[in-house]
Amino acid sequence: MTVASCVLDSLLIANRGEIACRILKTAKRMGIRVVSVYSDIDSNALHVKMADEAYRLEGVTSLETYLNQRKILDIARQANCQAIHPGYGFLSENVEFARACEENGVVFVGPSSEAIRAMGIKSTSKEIMLKAGVPVIPGYHGKEQDQEFLRDQAEQIGYPLMIKAVRGGGGKGMRIVSSSSAFQSQLESAQRESASSFNDSQVLLERFIPNPRHIEVQIIGDYHGNTVYLYERDCSVQRRHQKIIEEAPAPGISTELRTRLGNTGVRVARAVDYHNAGTVEFILDRETEEFYFMEMNTRLQVEHPVSEMITGVDLVQWQLMVASGQKLPLTQEDLQLKGHAFETRIYAENPNENFMPGAGTLTHLRPPQPSDTIRIETGVQEGDEVSVHYDPMISKLVVWDENRTLALNKMKKALSQYQIAGLDTNINFLMSLCSNEHFMKGDVHTGFIEEHKDQLLNRTLPETHTILEAGLSLLLKQLEQCRLQNAKSHKNVFSLLTGFRLNHSLVQSVQITHSNQDYIVRVAFISPSSYRVFLKSDPSTCLLIKNASLNQVSKSGYELVGEGETGKIKSSVVCLKDSVHVFTKNGSFQFTIPDKSYELEPADSGLSSVGQVVSPLPGMVDKVLVSLGQKVKTGDPIMVVIAMKMEYVISAGTSGIIEEIFYTAGQSIRKNQNLVKIVPI
Repeated sequence: MTVASCVLDSLLIANRGEIACRILKTAKRMGIRVVSVYSDIDSNALHVKMADEAYRLEGVTSLETYLNQRKILDIARQANCQAIHPGYGFLSENVEFARACEENGVVFVGPSSEAIRAMGIKSTSKEIMLKAGVPVIPGYHGKEQDQEFLRDQAEQIGYPLMIKAVRGGGGKGMRIVSSSSAFQSQLESAQRESASSFNDSQVLLERFIPNPRHIEVQIIGDYHGNTVYLYERDCSVQRRHQKIIEEAPAPGISTELRTRLGNTGVRVARAVDYHNAGTVEFILDRETEEFYFMEMNTRLQVEHPVSEMITGVDLVQWQLMVASGQKLPLTQEDLQLKGHAFETRIYAENPNENFMPGAGTLTHLRPPQPSDTIRIETGVQEGDEVSVHYDPMISKLVVWDENRTLALNKMKKALSQYQIAGLDTNINFLMSLCSNEHFMKGDVHTGFIEEHKDQLLNRTLPETHTILEAGLSLLLKQLEQCRLQNAKSHKNVFSLLTGFRLNHSLVQSVQITHSNQDYIVRVAFISPSSYRVFLKSDPSTCLLIKNASLNQVSKSGYELVGEGETGKIKSSVVCLKDSVHVFTKNGSFQFTIPDKSYELEPADSGLSSVGQVVSPLPGMVDKVLVSLGQKVKTGDPIMVVIAMKMEYVISAGTSGIIEEIFYTAGQSIRKNQNLVKIVPI
């Protein structure tokens, strides 16, 4: 491996978004010249603006851009960069890229290509761990991939079991199989997704431990024989086998178990002569507290900030120091665990639709105020697009406090202050998760969301005053527009809107909808800037607001201020063309504005009307599973769509004959696009 003989002074970041910005901050603080690369979509991205220099990777898809090894190495040479930091994802665990850096005299900020190869193939890594005396989950880790052979191995292991892509990560190419009858279809699906994500369809099989904890140990080693662990993280709470909230240290772990986990993590690293930062992931049996090696991620993890918060270490700085040949600044004895930290991942997704990822414009973006104990790790700004071509994570929210209870309370408050409008997010879900009594106790496991989904996904209804504030905000926005359009008119602007007199007061009705519930808010004009607001269905809900005004704070963001009968009113609202968002301490509430000119979206069942199969999300067609004239039954797979790096199988919503196929493999599709036409039999 190429190691710099002096302190690095130039660095290319072969990544995008949040992690590119994170690396940039530390590198620039260390006085390192930083070069970014960008796809055509990312030409105005934050990581481009922050860099000293930026070079275009022509194209849009990951394969054309951030996975283009030759182009990235060419740019590194052109920009005279000593080193390349791959971040996470993309080329971070690519053996060929790490080797190419070594062969071209460029420092790869990460482990050697040999260590990546050894730990990157799950079957190989488990063999190494067995020889090193590290406990491993029983299963089949061999190279034989004949489907009948794998079925026989599955029968010997027993059900339930897990199918895993040998080069997998992030839940891709992973399937849980509960019975023999489901094995074949799940195997084929895992192999397809693995081939698509890693260009390798090979899988392994292993015993499935129901509802374990997912515990991982952060390690880092230098070239002077020093390897340390920065304690453990709990990443048990996941959806689609992907992490959604992480914390450090893991709750309920004894000092003795913590030490065993840490020392085992170091033993894993030393077994492959590992240098730089890495994470050793374990499955922990909640009943016996026995733990088993699962895999090693040979890169910086998404959730590394929680380890930084409890140790005071800048892991990116340590990575760059190790890559330049320096010793680790602290020994194991020097490292001290202090306090507790949480990280929540803010995603563009809809938790109430099986966490289906989304894409769109961040029309309004207001994160909480950062501080020494609150970090917002992001790579986007207001007005940016969340693209279908990349991961849908918007940011990471990280908090620290002296103990778990205080840190969790801080996280809940920070989430309530996080304002996003323009697309669906998981913020309300995360608030619900952080308030769940079992999570608050630290009683977590990998099946947590499924076990508690009824409580976690229970839609919180807006309070009456929130509905009234939404209606008043919409009306005040309309009044302001009328005022601007009729600036030279001497008319009472309230009369410009359709209304009528009631006891000599003007009244305007505003219709809004939340979660399929329609509300008609009535606003009575009392005097300039004073209004009486109530629900048409229940006049007793009356709210009198004096000195009311809607003050614009951003392009779409406003503050509704006024004086109520019980105190001052100050609410954050966002007024868009077709919706009003109200942000409260209990979460955000989106109210749509009914308009017959808007087309109703079809349901996400895959069937918009008889015979039309639609895509429930934007993406790219990976595989067409039917042909013209083919007979299909309800539930039969029609197409495989890749979106946000995940595979989705779109099924038929009715039985019939395939009359038309509108897309072929490789074509991009929008949400609710018709994919095929089925003629019912």
